[in-house]
Amino acid sequence: MGKTAFIFPGQGAQYAGMGKDFYEQVPVCRDIIDKASKVSGLDIPALCFEENEKLHITEYTQIAMLAVETAILRALEERGIHSQVNGGLSLGEYGALIASGVMSEEDAFRVVRKRGIFMQEAVPHGGAMAAVMGTDAALIEEVCKNTEGIVSVANYNCPGQIVITGEEGAVAKAGESLKAAGARRIVPLKVSGPFHSQMLTGAGEKLGEVLKDVEIREFSVPYVTNVTAEYVTEPSKVKELLVQQVSSSVRWQQCVEKMIADGADTFVEIGPGKTLAGFMRKIDRSVKVLNVEKIEDLEKAVKECL
Repeated sequence: MGKTAFIFPGQGAQYAGMGKDFYEQVPVCRDIIDKASKVSGLDIPALCFEENEKLHITEYTQIAMLAVETAILRALEERGIHSQVNGGLSLGEYGALIASGVMSEEDAFRVVRKRGIFMQEAVPHGGAMAAVMGTDAALIEEVCKNTEGIVSVANYNCPGQIVITGEEGAVAKAGESLKAAGARRIVPLKVSGPFHSQMLTGAGEKLGEVLKDVEIREFSVPYVTNVTAEYVTEPSKVKELLVQQVSSSVRWQQCVEKMIADGADTFVEIGPGKTLAGFMRKIDRSVKVLNVEKIEDLEKAVKECL
């Protein structure tokens, strides 16, 4: 019998109204989102459910996303749906840590609130990101290496879609070189910083200070880290990897391939949007993919997984 993997999206999938139906209809979800408000000192329901500009600013986006993802996770577990492996894209890795029992909800909310602030403050100006469509990873890595300035791979999302990050000028130059080398399209991303680049190293170091006070527990379920696309088996490695993750490439495609190679054949995307499901179709169309972002999705998942 195959394994079920819970996967959690990162920044960019957020929208006003996300999680509202769960908050209003499922008591455990209300409890989780209210807990996130208490820990963060923010009005998470107002942030998530009402039209507002803050939701798209990194320091607020991250805690809002994690609160909704955790709420939906608990609703799934309450209905008897559990995973045998977990993973998350960038910020989503904290959802995976909660699902794997590695970090308490309170600690994860506290850490992610700080993570968002540190990442927002690290490079307020002068950074950029762009999605490169229709060319292979080796060419992108080579072009980044040979481009003057700071530019590197931020995300290996799926075949044919890799994101580059770094200084605005260097990202633009790399984009031009890649287009000339045959890339189908270069799409500048509307982001507030050059995430997952060496320009964020300082933010990772600050996060390390916050993580010193966090208890890392034994894994109840295995999880795969973005940094290496390997299972993390030693709790002692978790903090170090979370610090590295802020400024290193997110190896999402490789994470998914690792889970599939280990027997995962049903993937449940937990949280707003269908970004990861879109990536899954390009990584391996043979596996089953479910999205749970609305109450009706929960009912479908119950039928499909139980």
